This record gives sequence, C-alpha cells and structure tokens, in this order.
Amino acid sequence: MTMTDPIADMFTRIRNAASARHESVDVPWSRVKERIAKILVDEGYLQEAKKVKVKDLAGEELRIQLKFDKNNNPVISGLKRVSRPSLRIYVGVKEIPPIRKGLGINILSTPKGILVDREAQKARVGGELICSVW
Repeated sequence: MTMTDPIADMFTRIRNAASARHESVDVPWSRVKERIAKILVDEGYLQEAKKVKVKDLAGEELRIQLKFDKNNNPVISGLKRVSRPSLRIYVGVKEIPPIRKGLGINILSTPKGILVDREAQKARVGGELICSVW
C-alpha cells in the first residue's frame, strides 16, 4: 500500500511523538523530508535529524531527536501541513503569510530549494507553501 502524503505522515509522527514525550521518532527517509528536518534543526525546533540504515529492512530511515524545554514541554507547539496533494498552495514572495506575528516559520519549496520564509524573501522567490511551524 502506498502512502498518499509522506510529508504529512512525517509531521503527524513528530506531533504524536512530541505529545507522548518520546525522545526520538523514526520516519522513512527521503531527500525532501531530510531537508525539512534539517531546517527545523537549524531553526531550533528539533535537536537532531540524521539518516540511519535499518538492519532488517532494505530502506533507510530518518531518526529525528525531539527538543523539549526545561518543563519537559515540546518546543514545537504547532506543525501544520499547508499545501497537500489534493490542494497545492503557491505564494509569491510578497504573499508569504507571517506565522504568529513572526514567532513561527513557513517552509517553502522554491526554485532555489526548500527554504524558510525569511530566506525565500531575501532571495526574492516564492513557491509552494509546504508547512507552518510555531
């Protein structure tokens, strides 16, 4: 059985693991998922993301270390998939919406790669709005 939206599956696994206070979560690996996870690490929402080889299975997985504050609350309070396979959302550079008045980020798929909203505005490119994180 194939998965319709693997990126939404990754976000759901992260949300579920964070609410259950797990230290890490494994998701099937892809380049796009790895780039999104690296952006979340760079922005301080996750602790670490690395590709690991699974012994029993033929494929590889992405092991994501979640980040918690000193009160053991997850740093990610919201993670929402915006553009999905049934409804793609494209925005221009001037149409990128602010998230929580600048306290969150948007992740976009642009012609220059997968970028955070600030970097896309600096590079003057728009693209597909993948997700919003706060």
